[in-house]
Amino acid sequence: MTTKARGRPRSFDRLTALEQATMAFWEHGYETTSVSDLTRAMGISAPSLYAAFGDKKALFEEVVEAYAVGYGAYGGRAFDEEPTARGAFGRMLVEAADVFTDPSHPRGCLMISAATNCSNPEVEQALRDRRNSNLASFEERIGRGVAAGELPAGTDVTTLARLLGAVLQGMSQQARDGATREELEAVAEAAMLVWPSVPAAG
Repeated sequence: MTTKARGRPRSFDRLTALEQATMAFWEHGYETTSVSDLTRAMGISAPSLYAAFGDKKALFEEVVEAYAVGYGAYGGRAFDEEPTARGAFGRMLVEAADVFTDPSHPRGCLMISAATNCSNPEVEQALRDRRNSNLASFEERIGRGVAAGELPAGTDVTTLARLLGAVLQGMSQQARDGATREELEAVAEAAMLVWPSVPAAG
């Protein structure tokens, strides 16, 4: 009687390893995180990494996807749950201050900090596309606010979206430089002072 040979079982938890890779990329960026850095952080061998995730670039792509629906999902939640555009952006910036300074993981935003000094054009372009997609979603949400009469009809939607995007990216860098949650919350509140108001009727 012959028995069917079974593949060698994986000796690590894939989701745990992905989370550990996320922490490595988030802390050090794509460029300076080597495969040996990743295997050390993930507690696996290089062959196991390649078998489970593909190469470094493929692993990073999976990390970014997981980050977007996990740590980076605060913006989407704010847009979905807040009834007004002003409420959505105000909440997004305040929650970003909390996420960017949470001591349980590296500071700032992975999609912003991981792109620093990146020499891989495909990785750089993918991160740029994600950031530009975020700006497009900002424009769309502000535009809906204008259509609903929450903002003046003449609001420069593109400029306001880019301003809020610049504030968010700046908050990420300041968190990396040591800014506290309270300091970034103050920045968020100050940024919302520029929000256009609808002139009172009369």
